Amino acid sequence: MCEQKWFFEYALLPSEKLKSHDRKTIEPCDKQGKRIVIGKFKSVTKDKLILCNSQISQEDKLPPLINALKTSAEQNAASFHFPGHNRGQAAPSSLTQLIGVKPFLHDLPELPELDNLFSPEGPILDAQQQAAKLFGSLETWFLVGGTTCGIQAAIMATCSPGDILILPRNSHISAISAMVLSGAVPRYIIPDYNFDWDIAGGVETAIRELEMEGQKPAAVFVTSPTYHGICSNLSEISKLCHSQGIPLIVDEAHGAHLGFHPQLPSSALQQDADLVVQSTHKVLCSLTQSSMLHMLGNIVDRERICRCLQTLQSTSPSYLLLASLDAARCQLSKNPKAVFNKALKIAVEAKDMIKELAGISVLDFQSFPKFPTVDPLRLTVGFGQLGLSGYEADEILYKEHEIICELVGTRSITYAMNLGTCREHVERLVSGIKHLVSSRTLIKGDEAAGGRVRVGTAAPFAEITRSLNPRDAFFKRKRRVSIEDCIGEVSGEMICPYPPGIPVMIPGEIITEKALDYLANVRSKGAVISGASDPQLSSILVCNG
Repeated sequence: MCEQKWFFEYALLPSEKLKSHDRKTIEPCDKQGKRIVIGKFKSVTKDKLILCNSQISQEDKLPPLINALKTSAEQNAASFHFPGHNRGQAAPSSLTQLIGVKPFLHDLPELPELDNLFSPEGPILDAQQQAAKLFGSLETWFLVGGTTCGIQAAIMATCSPGDILILPRNSHISAISAMVLSGAVPRYIIPDYNFDWDIAGGVETAIRELEMEGQKPAAVFVTSPTYHGICSNLSEISKLCHSQGIPLIVDEAHGAHLGFHPQLPSSALQQDADLVVQSTHKVLCSLTQSSMLHMLGNIVDRERICRCLQTLQSTSPSYLLLASLDAARCQLSKNPKAVFNKALKIAVEAKDMIKELAGISVLDFQSFPKFPTVDPLRLTVGFGQLGLSGYEADEILYKEHEIICELVGTRSITYAMNLGTCREHVERLVSGIKHLVSSRTLIKGDEAAGGRVRVGTAAPFAEITRSLNPRDAFFKRKRRVSIEDCIGEVSGEMICPYPPGIPVMIPGEIITEKALDYLANVRSKGAVISGASDPQLSSILVCNG
């Protein structure tokens, strides 16, 4: 009973916060124009607590979308609809041998009883409302196009052609494609950068540039947490934005779990962001490609968001992806405060053990002192004192110990802890790094700081000059130029090491020697270069003059 009451009060907290900040809200409507109430209560009453307990009891049975999918799949129906495998009757044997036939049985189209993603009135609407209550938003949309789709929709819903969008230069590639789609004009801010780690941080102080803008931007876009778990102070940024009536969009792809445990940083919604996009599949447990878009406040037009999502999302959404979002929400809502206890404990133990190893460093908040916190479920390990790049260390750990990381960098490896992380795997990781240390000779001083793994003394995107807007450059006629002759030309393609998918070159920017050197360096260390039409990087597409 205590846990259920805590969940109800937690779900109400962001709505109470809205009231305390006197921020207006909009109640969404269904097709009949009836108001849809999403977590908008004034106080915890006995009746409402009973209602919430009743909902939790129902969730213990089956979440609404899961229940609808199960019921439909169990029908003894004569099926004359898509998809072509016909409820598994013609499922390819090569795949059923791997995953069985059940996924095909539940791979159903938009049947009436399963609701419509673009105009939900039944189980999808119910599932999205319950997600909104849990995460503390005014309204939540399920996404089957990943967080990329949500970021594109958020920027398109706030920016029209020619509008200014303020965003960090290390934003994900999806923000760049959103500017191509929307016609927004970027005003980049350079994030804090740690050269010892070759890692970009957040935009704590740089966002102050907003106050000096002569033209009011249409929106501000921030990534928090970053791929490495570095969190910006979104409360201060949102206050600054809202003082000028500007919406704050947060790419929280790596932070769907934030705010659900005292040891975790606050979520973007808890810090009053207007639009928040989360990859529910990263630390939480939905299927890959499934995400959520949350809205808070009334700065953004919800109908425009709906239109953008309908433009971007498939008209044949996967109900397996949609159901997995409902299931992940249900899994978290049963005990949101305790569900991360094991993962957090294992993560802390792993960091403590690895910190004790000679020649190994662990990224923490001291590496980025301007920022409030680092996600404790991200473990970034540096190997510079061993004379190894992240790529070299990762190859050894994978080949000799079958350890698979989340992200490899020039000087570090990042490991993602989540609800499925087990102690046995953490012990293998620690053992593998110990073995790596024992087989190497420590290097010191300048050699350790630079040596074989030195990348440079500036962020690869620190010195940029934009000649064309991303949209204009995207549609501009192109020609191919050799890598030796492209310096000073206007880039016609987006080129970035992946992951994390942060572009070094963006269409419309003037190509610099520094950017080319950075790409050559990380490629020589083993990075995969995404976006280049010439995978060997012997030539680049540039815009015609």
